[in-house]
Amino acid sequence: MSKNEKLTIFRTEHSPLKVTFLIFSGASIMCVASAIDPLRAANRIVGERLFDFKLVSLTGEAPITTCGLPVAVSGRFDASERTDMLAVVAGFGTQNYTTAAFLAGLRRAARAARACGGIEAGTWLVGRAGLLEGRAATTHWEDLEDFTAAFPSVDVRPDRYVIDGPVFTSGGAAPTFDLMLHLIRSRLGMAVALDVASVFIYDQARAATDVQPLVSLGRLDGFDPRLAHAIRLMEAHIDQPLAVAGIARRAKITPRTLENIFRKSVGETPGAYYLRLRLVAARKLVTDTAVPMADIAARTGFSSAAAFSRAFARSFGKSPSHFRAK
Repeated sequence: MSKNEKLTIFRTEHSPLKVTFLIFSGASIMCVASAIDPLRAANRIVGERLFDFKLVSLTGEAPITTCGLPVAVSGRFDASERTDMLAVVAGFGTQNYTTAAFLAGLRRAARAARACGGIEAGTWLVGRAGLLEGRAATTHWEDLEDFTAAFPSVDVRPDRYVIDGPVFTSGGAAPTFDLMLHLIRSRLGMAVALDVASVFIYDQARAATDVQPLVSLGRLDGFDPRLAHAIRLMEAHIDQPLAVAGIARRAKITPRTLENIFRKSVGETPGAYYLRLRLVAARKLVTDTAVPMADIAARTGFSSAAAFSRAFARSFGKSPSHFRAK
C-alpha cells in the first residue's frame, strides 16, 4: 500500500477528522455552505463530532461572499496548526492573495495534512502553491481553458470533482456537495450519506467524472431529451457554432420540430437561444477576466471583434469595453 493510500481520508474510519476551511472574500456562499453543511449534518445524524471542522480566513476577519454576506471565522489561518484536511474556498479575486508568504504557508500546511484541495477558484491558489504538479484537477467550467494554459503540467479535467491521491478539487457548489457526500460515504457508510442527502432533499444524480455543464438543465433531461440534447450540442460548440439545421440533424429531428420544441419550452427560436447562450458566456469573460476582446470574440464564435461588439451591445445595452469598465 502506498503512502498516499495509507493517508487517504476517503476510507472507512470512525475517528474524528480535523478539517480546516480557509475561506476567501469573493467566494460563493453556496460553495461555503456546500462544503460545510453536509459535515454538520453528518455529525448531527451520527451523534458525534466526527467531522471536527473550523473556518478561518487569511487575516482572521470575516470574508465577504459574492452576495455580500460575511462568513464568521474562528481566526487567522495558521500554517503550523495541525489539520487532517485543508480546503481552500475561493471565488473572484484570487490573484490578490498569491503572495510568496501565503503560498509558502499553504505548501507547509498541505505537507502536514492528510489531504488538501481547492473548491471552485480555490484550485487556482492550490495550483499557484505548486500542489497540483503532475496531478489531475478541475476547477469551475468558466476557468477551465485559462487554468489549463496557466498550469501545463496539470491534467486538467472538466469533471465535477477530482481526487488524486491527497489532493482534491471541485468545480462549484453542487460538485462540492457531491464531494462532501463522497467523503461522508467513504468514512461512515452509505446509510449516513443517504441520511445527509435526505436532510437537504438532495438527489445525487451525477458521478464525479461527469462533465460540468454550461447550462444546468435540472430535471429537463428527464422530461424532454430532445431539447436537452440540442442545448448540450450548443454548449459544446460555443466557439464554433453549429447551424440550426446541423443541430436538428444531430438530434435526429427536423429543423421545424426543433424550432417548435424551443418555442414551446423556452419561448424563443433555437437560433436566438444559441446566440444568447454565447453572449452570456462572453459576458462572463468580459466581467470576470482580463482576456482581450478579440480573444473573447473568437472563444464565443464571432467572426470578428466588431461583430461581437455589435451583438453584445444589442443584447446588453452597452459595448463589452463599457461593460468591463463598470
